[in-house]
Amino acid sequence: MKKVVVVGGGVTGLTTMYHLDKLKREQKIDIELTLVERDQELGGKIKSVKEQPFIMETGADSIVARNEGVLPFIEELKLEDELVYNETGTSYIYTNGELHKIPEDTIFGIPMSIESLMESTLVSEEGKREALKDLETPNKMFTKDSSVGEFLEAFFGRELVKNQIAPVLSGVYSGNLHDLTMSTTLPYLLDYKNRYGSIIKGLAENKEKFKSSSKGKFISFRGGLSTLIERMEQVIKDADIVKGAELTGLKKQNDRYELTFADDKSLYADYVVFSTTHDITQKIMNDPLMDQHFCQLKNSSLTSIYVGFDVKDDILPANGTGFITSYNSDVLCDACTWTSRKWKHTAEDHELLVRLFYKSTNPHYQELKELSEERLTNAALNDISNSLGITERPVSVKITDWKNLMPNYHLQHSQAVDALQLTLQENYPNVLLAGSSYFGVGIGACMQNGKETAEAIIENVVG
Repeated sequence: MKKVVVVGGGVTGLTTMYHLDKLKREQKIDIELTLVERDQELGGKIKSVKEQPFIMETGADSIVARNEGVLPFIEELKLEDELVYNETGTSYIYTNGELHKIPEDTIFGIPMSIESLMESTLVSEEGKREALKDLETPNKMFTKDSSVGEFLEAFFGRELVKNQIAPVLSGVYSGNLHDLTMSTTLPYLLDYKNRYGSIIKGLAENKEKFKSSSKGKFISFRGGLSTLIERMEQVIKDADIVKGAELTGLKKQNDRYELTFADDKSLYADYVVFSTTHDITQKIMNDPLMDQHFCQLKNSSLTSIYVGFDVKDDILPANGTGFITSYNSDVLCDACTWTSRKWKHTAEDHELLVRLFYKSTNPHYQELKELSEERLTNAALNDISNSLGITERPVSVKITDWKNLMPNYHLQHSQAVDALQLTLQENYPNVLLAGSSYFGVGIGACMQNGKETAEAIIENVVG
């Protein structure tokens, strides 16, 4: 009987095991399944903290509903009655001491119409005229491997990109736009430019894909995102889930693999799936041959601070859901989500809950990461005071540090992953990599990756 071990109980590893377990039972396959998690709880970065009257997420606060397979999987888990959808509203960019509305007819700050470009208060009249060159300048040199920052500046000019697009995109992809490729960010923009001769025209022609319904773009659950993790653990029927087991080594033993643990115990497997971050996987494998490829992958850091107040969230600007910080700002945070406004289930009676983000790309991050929790909280309260004028004392604070745990997709990311997988296949057959370090950030992407990983293993087993 073949044995599969999945290392890591985050959303990718758990989804992989869920589908392995399901396919095993459906196809009556004689296979042994084990999931190994270092911590005492499953979920990885997904953890919902309930601290009355608030629900706070340590990691992502939602799932993109339109990602492939997301809603069918939620229905498969019988969680559709627990679903909640984001509230809609205005997003802002905070710059020069003011909140500026991001025009509604945009995607990631990129205008989807000339009218949207013209109504922006973030761009000068000269900058708007420069951005119109997108309508007449053909693409002669950019490919999917080009920098998305250089691509956007070539057709929109520097001002629109710097003031309106970069704050949004850099927030989503946790990196400088000039270090990110088209293929790992917004490859469809290149397709639109080549097909329609204009990014704006391409977005306008395909607007329904992005603007079909502002409600329902993002989903969570009444009890928080941990609901997803808890349900998958509940319904996995024929697999061992081992928690609190730290894997320290992997050795090839003929056609199998020996996995050793911190307590000197070991187990053997025919297939191993590493859904851990690339640096943890690198440490476990401890192979100089693999190191040259693992070292090409990069991580960044993020500090998240929830602050809850004993006041109603109607003191926020009307119909707003948060802001992203631009340059020339008197706040230190990169972004602030007005959580209780965006997600009604996170506050029992509309109490105010906001979440601030401080990224390692932030010029203040090195200073901030050395602060005590008390001083870090004070920095967050100062940001809230400066940007929103709220000076009340908080009733709840939750700080989460993700140090070197956020994947950073640089220009050579895809090539590095391809080289890593090729070397792995040649030297460690049936050892697979999965997760956001390699194949896409976001919960939806991780869920899809887990499903595809499980299907590939089962196909190989039944041969």
